[in-house]
Amino acid sequence: MLAQLKAKNYAEKYKSRGVPIHLIGIEFSKETRSVVGFEVETLAP
Repeated sequence: MLAQLKAKNYAEKYKSRGVPIHLIGIEFSKETRSVVGFEVETLAP
């Protein structure tokens, strides 16, 4: 789930702030319209 965030370097512009960056990926079901999975990763400053 976090592969797209990492591949597109979304966090890159925030790395110079010197604070932890939290990547959060959430997967939704098209059928039930509910959360079916999530993943969190923290990048150290």
